[in-house]
Amino acid sequence: MSKISKGRRVGQAAVNALRTLLEDHGHIVQEISGQNDFGEDFYVRFTDSDGQVTSDEIKVQVKGGDRRRRGNGFAVPVDQHSDTWANGNIPVYAVVYDPDTKRLYWANATQQLRKSGHLNPPCFIGVSPNSVLDGTTMESFVAEARRYVGRYRDRQAVLTHLGEMSGVEFEPEDHVLHFVNGEDEDLIFWKRPGNAVATLLLSTQGWEPVDVSLESLTRSVLPVPENSTGSELADPDLWTAEDLDLSRYEIMWATACFLSTWEADEGAGLNECEGCPSCTGEEHGEIEADLLHEYILARILDRIEAEPDLMQRSILAMREDRDLAPTIIAELGPLESEPRIVRKVNKLSRTTVSTVDDIEPEVFRLAILYLIRKALIYGPSVPVDERVEIVWRIPELESAASNH
Repeated sequence: MSKISKGRRVGQAAVNALRTLLEDHGHIVQEISGQNDFGEDFYVRFTDSDGQVTSDEIKVQVKGGDRRRRGNGFAVPVDQHSDTWANGNIPVYAVVYDPDTKRLYWANATQQLRKSGHLNPPCFIGVSPNSVLDGTTMESFVAEARRYVGRYRDRQAVLTHLGEMSGVEFEPEDHVLHFVNGEDEDLIFWKRPGNAVATLLLSTQGWEPVDVSLESLTRSVLPVPENSTGSELADPDLWTAEDLDLSRYEIMWATACFLSTWEADEGAGLNECEGCPSCTGEEHGEIEADLLHEYILARILDRIEAEPDLMQRSILAMREDRDLAPTIIAELGPLESEPRIVRKVNKLSRTTVSTVDDIEPEVFRLAILYLIRKALIYGPSVPVDERVEIVWRIPELESAASNH
């Protein structure tokens, strides 16, 4: 007598659970035949709050079983689907079913793949246990999915693709321009309307944002155009073409970006000062990144030393927080599904780490996400040890907080 395998039973339970949940909330589910399975199980067409069918649609890959657990989360293998999930016309979401808890968890597979880039695609999609999909979270999940689908319309589609590639959230009104050089390396020019300083994002620099002005890029290579407003911006903190190892053609492209965005701002009346902080006397809430990171790490290590169970308590508090921002959930997935990163976060202490140079960026980022809700930064007239206010997931005891 033939016998149905446990894996197939769990897989079917996952499909049934997701279909039932979506249909109970009025959304339209079209199952893809197993004979035509190219890495997706469902098409899902969303309805609005009035039950009207919308044009917003996603595809879903559903997986179930204990073997999907990895690190603090779950992992869905990408296999041969990397290109179709990343570059298709309809975004793909991964959903994992935990047979022990009977719970569903989700991740935006397309978003993760596009953020990783086509040169280094991940082997799996990370799914955070914070991203629960049930009756209480369905509304927020649908809102996030519909917002994401909407980002692939018109000009916003270009901003979305470049943002996911570089790890930056661009606003619709931002000036964002893209260049690919002869060696297939990407450069992104990003400037807020009305600003004289722009940000360059280069794939060769690991997409680390660097601030530049037209003067800083061209002062030693090309003559500054007569209508430049950047002659006063010989700021030593701004990057130069030599710092970034830009070619002549890349500098010419960046120069054209500055000129075209100035023309656009002039047409919109944005090049006149309207009370920026430097004119009004207000202080910029800025602090050097290295100093900020060292301060936050020191405060994290202080608390872990005083409260050895802090990390686990903070993780539990995060699990119970159903209002986590979608951007945080998107970050958590790949980090939590990597066992090596999770192990190092759980072992974080002054015996394993003393400075920022001793900690991997991914480990530091996950520790921050677990422990800190937000950090408030004050102006430069405030003493350094008072310029950063940390809002913890688990509040400090008053006696401990008063010592800092």
